[in-house]
Amino acid sequence: MNIAERLLKQDKRAAARLITMIENDDQEAVNIISKLYNYTGKARIIGITGPPGAGKSTLTDKLAKNLRRAGKTVGIIAIDPTSPFTGGSILGDRVRMTDLYTDPGIFIRSMGTRGHLGGLSKATLGATKVLDIYGFDYIFIETVGVGQSEVDIVKAADTVLMVMVPGLGDDIQAIKAGIMEIGDIFVINKADRDGADRTKVEIEMMLDFNHSEWRPPVTKVVAIENEGIDELIDNIEEHRNYMETSGGFIERRTKNLQAEIIDLTQQRLMKRLLGNEENQAEIRGLAERAVNRELDPYRISDALLKKML
Repeated sequence: MNIAERLLKQDKRAAARLITMIENDDQEAVNIISKLYNYTGKARIIGITGPPGAGKSTLTDKLAKNLRRAGKTVGIIAIDPTSPFTGGSILGDRVRMTDLYTDPGIFIRSMGTRGHLGGLSKATLGATKVLDIYGFDYIFIETVGVGQSEVDIVKAADTVLMVMVPGLGDDIQAIKAGIMEIGDIFVINKADRDGADRTKVEIEMMLDFNHSEWRPPVTKVVAIENEGIDELIDNIEEHRNYMETSGGFIERRTKNLQAEIIDLTQQRLMKRLLGNEENQAEIRGLAERAVNRELDPYRISDALLKKML
């Protein structure tokens, strides 16, 4: 039985193997996903982002367990910072979720960012498709949590949870122009700490300037105690229902796929342009001619585009 057949039969090892192939830029993985693409589109894809230390991993853990009690299956993609020594994931999130491994309805995969900007691994979208084909009801993508670069999560998820903690104060204003604007639902974790109510008020005040039809709810939770998780799941369902009835669901997925198509095309063009020494030597020669003012960068770029297309 090949990998594609095993994946359709919900073989976790096949899913893990295929994700590894995607990370290694294996063309066979692309072919398999392309062949099985009509099996995608059913999973609910939830992005979980926010500043470091907000408790994103604990929140993901509790959400997964509560959904499992409701009979749902869950795939988790935990994006970790890349180790400067091995180039691989540091695996911090995986360590914190070890008790989920024995659950047959949960799959966890840590992926290193490998220097990719935007808070996501380059292979994240491919891994999401693998878990969607597998048949998970929910797929959680937990980002690194590095500040403004987290905005890429909105290109991958149907619903984005922005996780905050009490005591951020002026930091909320500082990140307003970046990641604060992508949240569909705001979660104040560690809400048993002093300042939780003030943080909620600050976020609500910021949302007063949000003129879209969807008003992001602000939910207080204490993830480690499993407090507020059911309410949060209700908020996720409410957002999904709103997106479907308003037409926003199809619109978001269309925009996300449009961005993915452009990104894939850019990657392939760059690979074709820089994928062999002959092309690199030619570009070097053209650059030298530009230095001598024999050619200009614009004409060189036009020539290279015509050559590739």
